[in-house]
This record gives sequence, structure tokens and C-alpha cells, in this order.
Amino acid sequence: MRICYLDAFSGISGDMTVGALVDAGANAESVVRLLDGLGTGARLRLEKTKRSGLAASKFIVEAEDTKKHRHLPHILEMIDKADLPDPARKNAMAVFQKLAEAETEVHGVPIDKVHFHEVGAIDSICDIVGACAALALLSVDSIYCSAINVGSGTVKTEHGVLPVPAPATATLLKGRPIYARGPALELTTPTGAAIATTLAKGFGALPPMRITAAGYGAGDRDFPEHPNVLRVLLGESTAAPEATTVSVIEANIDDATPQVLGYALERLLDAGALDVTLTSVLMKKNRPGTLLRVIGRPADQEILCATLLAETPTLGLRIYNAERRVKERRFEEVDVFGQRVKIKVAEDGTFAPEYDDCRRVAAGSGRALRAVIAEASFAFLKNKR
Repeated sequence: MRICYLDAFSGISGDMTVGALVDAGANAESVVRLLDGLGTGARLRLEKTKRSGLAASKFIVEAEDTKKHRHLPHILEMIDKADLPDPARKNAMAVFQKLAEAETEVHGVPIDKVHFHEVGAIDSICDIVGACAALALLSVDSIYCSAINVGSGTVKTEHGVLPVPAPATATLLKGRPIYARGPALELTTPTGAAIATTLAKGFGALPPMRITAAGYGAGDRDFPEHPNVLRVLLGESTAAPEATTVSVIEANIDDATPQVLGYALERLLDAGALDVTLTSVLMKKNRPGTLLRVIGRPADQEILCATLLAETPTLGLRIYNAERRVKERRFEEVDVFGQRVKIKVAEDGTFAPEYDDCRRVAAGSGRALRAVIAEASFAFLKNKR
């Protein structure tokens, strides 16, 4: 499976994405030819440049109507009529649909009445379709994205000067890991946010992969702090054990009842936590308390924080990243007392019956849980002989 990883350490925009994908190996002439099929009349080119001494590719769109507003149906019709690979057409239409939904939420108007402002211009249409076309040309199967640097300060828009991230960008990035570092400028545009959130399967650390190519797409400005580029890593998925980053969220609590803590644990697991633990600790002023620790995916960090703050009386949290190693694993099934039970099997052969399945069989059959676990283990070993 071919993987594309978007490393948005200096944000992400549509033109940066096209530039990075071409720099990583997508044929520039083919991308331009496919975009010409939109019938925009725009003049398109890709140029080699540098950002903080790092070689990168810049995607440039020159068009007469860069400020023209369009509705969603018009844009979708343009894409549908163009001679594009099916994956590119499907992805481009999905990105614009996502953008329209964000604009609808921001402005409170029906989706088919949304005026696309900056992103309805020819340059933004070429950016989005160009990115999707380049991904199709590279035969990318799965896309992942890092935490996104959105920048800070303000940005001038059709609605005046607004804080960064702009309203549409903030809406698109709900639930995704973001941060601000570098100059006080908009680093992530609505176009870039829409591409990432529509197409990426996950956000966070680099997935297990064997890198085959890297590309750098240049932003408009050159910063002294860091190269203003979007880095793209292309590679093949591997069976190597995962090296992933998780968010660890902690709070010391000395004023919550056991009932509240137990319920908070359940709610955190329902919100996507990978694990939640409660540890007895001795806090300041010799008060016995509880250390509540949550382990979750970076993409789920904000919802987990909100859940913890809502369900416990704590006034503050500690958040940090940790790296974990995970063995490759698979599931097999065995028959236990006439019912199917999953067995989780690690790459080194170690295994364990799934608790929920064993609990279900025990409750339904009237047998002891430990007897069901033992029977499931015996059945798995027997099948391996």
C-alpha cells in the first residue's frame, strides 16, 4: 500500500500541496494537462525555488478572475466535466463539499447558497484539483497528516481582518491536533485544511512505512525561523512494529467521589481513549488523592481534555506526548461452548482471548469466566497443532 504523509510543520495550503507532490515525483506536465481540462483559462506553471536554503517547488496559477465568487454546484459541475482520473474527481468533489459544509456552519446559510470567496477563485480551484490529480498520478492509497501548524496573528479576508486560524479553517480542523509556532501569520489556509481533513485517514506521528520519495512545496514567503514548506513523504507500508506518538493527559484530583471518577473513566473510553488509569497518590497538605491518566491518539486530544474537565472537578491538566511501540497483531476465532470467541495473536505468537467475548459466553452459558478463558486458550492451541 502506497502512503503519503503530509508534514505540515509550516502549515498547509493548496499550492504548497501541489508543489510538494510534484517535487516528490508527480509529473508536472500531466498535472497541468489535467487542470487545463477544467477550462479555466488559467496559466499554470511549477518553478524550482528555495525556502531558507531548502530546495522546493512552487505551484503558480495566473488567472484573470482570482476574486470571482462561485457556488458549490458550479464548482462541482466544472470538476465533473473535466477529464480527470476517477479518484482525482471523487476526492476534489469531496474536498469542496467539506469546504461548503464549513462555510455553511460559519455563515449560517444553506449549503447550495454558500458563496466561496477566496476558495472559489480559479487559483484555489486549481490548487485543490491539482492536489487530487497529483495524488492520483502517484497512485497513493492512504494519506496521513502530522499535527498542523496554523500560525497566529491575523489575516485579511473578504469579511475583514480576522484572527488566525480563520473561521472556516478553525471549523475544518475541529478535533484535529493543531499548534502555533513561528511568525504571526496565517500558515494554514481553508484550502489546505480542507485537503488534509477530507483526505487524511489519521493525524499524528509518521505511520510505519518505507520511504521512497520526499518532496517540498514552497509557501509564498521566506521565513528566517524555518523553511516555509510543506514536506511530503511517500512510501510503502511495512509490517514493522508501529512507532507511534500518543497524547498523555493527567490530573491530580482530591475532591471527587469514587462514583464520579468511575463514570469519568467510562466517558473517556467512550470518547476514544486508548487507556485510562486511576492511581492512588498522596498530594500536598497530606491529602490522599487520585492520579487520573488518559492515553489517547493526538487527534483525540482536545475531546479527551474537554471530557476530563467536564466530568471531574479538576481545574487543570498536564499534557505531553509519549512514544509507544506496538507489536503487529491479528485476530483469529475459535469455538467455545458453541459460540465464537476472538483471539488476539501477536507477531511473536503470544495470544490472549478477548475479554468481552469470553464475558459474553460466560454470562450466556452460566460457566465461570476463568473456565471460558481456559477453554478458549485450549481451543486456539489445539487448532495450531
